Amino acid sequence: MRKNSPRIELNGAVDEAQAFIGLARSECERGGQLDGLLVGLESDLWILMAEVATDGLNRAKLRDGSSAVSSEMVETIERLIDEISEKFIFPKEFVVPGETRISACLDVARTVIRRAERLSVSFANENPDSRVGQYLNRLSDLLWTLARWQEGAHQTAKSVRNPKKVK
Repeated sequence: MRKNSPRIELNGAVDEAQAFIGLARSECERGGQLDGLLVGLESDLWILMAEVATDGLNRAKLRDGSSAVSSEMVETIERLIDEISEKFIFPKEFVVPGETRISACLDVARTVIRRAERLSVSFANENPDSRVGQYLNRLSDLLWTLARWQEGAHQTAKSVRNPKKVK
């Protein structure tokens, strides 16, 4: 497979996001709730990358939850978004990223996952039964939610109507 093939590009973006999730994990309390969540996400991304890397002729060999994204994996992300959202008050304005190192790492991972999601469109066209794009979409929302949770009281919001001018 060519290094610039769409599947390699997609897996490269997912690998990059996984590294940023690992960076966020290196900043959090070992054995804590966030650490456990992030390890689980990193494991899920290995499954996703295995699915993306599998040639179309071998797709029948894929198994949901171990070598292909399962509906349960997507549902777990949905449930986590709901659970974590209860831990903080959602900002009503745009968020200024970078209040904490963990939240900044999670925001970078989120943006890389969004790129992977855009790259997954051609993969989805070739594999209409795949849940890769759906998983990436929900994962980016979860990473945003986790970043806001980690900011807690340090969250900085910016009004669009009253932007601060750069001099």
